[in-house]
Amino acid sequence: MRLNDNMPPRHRSQAAPRPPRSQLNRVYAAIADPTRRAILGVLAGGQRNVGSVARRFPISFNAVSKHLKVLERAGLVRRRVRGREHWLRLRPEPLRQATRWLEHYREFWEARLDALEALLVGTRGRRP
Repeated sequence: MRLNDNMPPRHRSQAAPRPPRSQLNRVYAAIADPTRRAILGVLAGGQRNVGSVARRFPISFNAVSKHLKVLERAGLVRRRVRGREHWLRLRPEPLRQATRWLEHYREFWEARLDALEALLVGTRGRRP
């Protein structure tokens, strides 16, 4: 008997459906790359066209374009086309949402570490 024989019919020779990645996952995946973080830093200074952004990096125009697509999919960059020029601007709201999520866990772990410290300090005082 093979392993698949015990599985319900809908699972046989069928890849498991992958849920769509959440906005938060896309944001963290986008900012994981140093080039994309640098692009966000450039756009934090104001709206720029794609060419002016690409010239700042020692990589090909196509590579910058791919990084910009990742940032756009994450909602961190908005592109507007005016004639032949593509203008980019930073959209900071997804970063704020990611920061709020991270802040929640920072508070959680700080409270746990404070409790651990209090326990350790209290235990140290009771030793003979």
